[in-house]
Amino acid sequence: MSRKLELDSVGLHVLHNALSNIAAEMALVMMKTSYSTIFNEGLDFSTVLLDREGNLIAEKNYTPSMMGAIPNTVRWTLEEFGEEFFEPGDIVIHNDPYRGQCHLPEHMAMMPIFREDELLGFAGNIGHVAEVGGKAPGSFASDATDVYQEGLRLPPVKLFERGRYNEQVWRIILANHRTPKNTWGDFHAMAGALRVGERRVRALWDRYDVETVTRGAAKLIDYSERRLRAEIAKLPDGSYESSTVVEDDGVSADPFEVRVKIVIRGDEVIADFTGSSPQVRGPMNCTFVVAASAVYNATFCVTDPQTLIPRNSGCYRPIRIIAPPGSVVNVRHPGPSVGGNTDLQPKLIDLLLAALHDAVPERVAASSGGSSSNLLFGGVHPRSGRYYSNYHFDGMGAGGTSHADGNDGEVTRHSNCRNTPVEVFESRYPLLNLNYGLASDSCGAGRHRGGLATERTLRVLAPEITFSALFDRCKIPPAGLAGGLSARGSELLVKRKGESEFRRFDEIFGVASPTKFTNVVLREGDELRYRTAGGGGFGDPRERDRQAVREDVEEGYVSREAAERDYGYAEEAE
Repeated sequence: MSRKLELDSVGLHVLHNALSNIAAEMALVMMKTSYSTIFNEGLDFSTVLLDREGNLIAEKNYTPSMMGAIPNTVRWTLEEFGEEFFEPGDIVIHNDPYRGQCHLPEHMAMMPIFREDELLGFAGNIGHVAEVGGKAPGSFASDATDVYQEGLRLPPVKLFERGRYNEQVWRIILANHRTPKNTWGDFHAMAGALRVGERRVRALWDRYDVETVTRGAAKLIDYSERRLRAEIAKLPDGSYESSTVVEDDGVSADPFEVRVKIVIRGDEVIADFTGSSPQVRGPMNCTFVVAASAVYNATFCVTDPQTLIPRNSGCYRPIRIIAPPGSVVNVRHPGPSVGGNTDLQPKLIDLLLAALHDAVPERVAASSGGSSSNLLFGGVHPRSGRYYSNYHFDGMGAGGTSHADGNDGEVTRHSNCRNTPVEVFESRYPLLNLNYGLASDSCGAGRHRGGLATERTLRVLAPEITFSALFDRCKIPPAGLAGGLSARGSELLVKRKGESEFRRFDEIFGVASPTKFTNVVLREGDELRYRTAGGGGFGDPRERDRQAVREDVEEGYVSREAAERDYGYAEEAE
């Protein structure tokens, strides 16, 4: 028997928690049942509930970079096929970047939720599938010049039809992925999470009745819109501009520019990227929804950093995005975009926050490391004789703020992901971690310093491993803010077996970029060393608390030479 739930402020709070808990349970299912470390260790996925129009009503958003794609992917599928496309028990998979997705590795799975014959909503999840084919193991070809080199592209297709396997679609997918066993396990983890979401939503309908839950979800969306509009209205009206230069696109050594104008007008925000570079030849373009995610992320940072407002489609309504088609922030077919989601989007967030600094300087951080530091590798494991492939990222430094130092070793702010523990890493892949830790002197100096980068050295233990990389912030380091200094940029080096020195990949292999390359083969005994980028400093370094400088020196975060140079700190004078 249904219980009565009044849709007042208390009732809506109860309903919000119930819906959010369903999304959280779905996330737990994905984490516990998936095969790939990118899911069960990295948490590079999000789980959501949506209404029948594809509006987001609840989420467990491990990965904010996906927030622009989640509602658009379902809504655009509905527009393309109509409600009649969906039947009870269906699970639809979709990764097409030109139909509302982020980039090819990101796959959205959606399951319709019916009450008798009426479609009332969707359970959904979106996750970075570690290997989707294409020209490079790990499906991150930093020299790709079109989408067809990046992997298998799927328009919305049914993995399951009325609860039964669509075997022909499964055959196509598994035949095109280098690690089909992992794909099989990860897709089943996604499907299992959707089925849990469907069951829990049905139970919620039984508890409070369908009409109450449906009306309540709509009220929650309206509530979030009102709350965010009220927060935006507190910001000073005006037009705020900024620009940034990205060092290269992976194919050529030429930089490109992104420009933004943010207009705050009453209770709405407009982000206009007009004037940004045309889409580039390499994969550093992003899709419209990736640019949108960056705008949402930056807006939430300055209006609701504690996530007190329920995250649903209502939060998106006061925000408008202008991203010219054919530009680096709105790629057109067949332009590549695998790096836009992981490495252009974090810099877009930094760009947007730099523009907003003039409006709310106390709420804005200096530039972060701004790169997911994507390291991809694959080969035949010498112990098992089986092919493996992995997508790996590491933490970088976050930017300092007006009130605190930046976080150390943080995976990019658009992802919330975790790194893979060394023990798990070495048990699965033929690589030995010789060292792993925070990189001294990598942070930008400031009244509040930036966060420290991470550094790691790996030794190849297999006869050969094929590596690809897509790092950024190597040539153009993360900038400081309000008088803070720039951080140290990223670095990627290799030492061949028998040699004594580490050298850059472009020096040894002739690739176009020192940190972006595809399918470089390293052999047993070779060593790879990399450092991510640090975070920019905030404020004049000479104003930093002397005790904080001393502690940084004692901990080895800042060398004595850097402390004297940047902070005017002389230990003997203290």
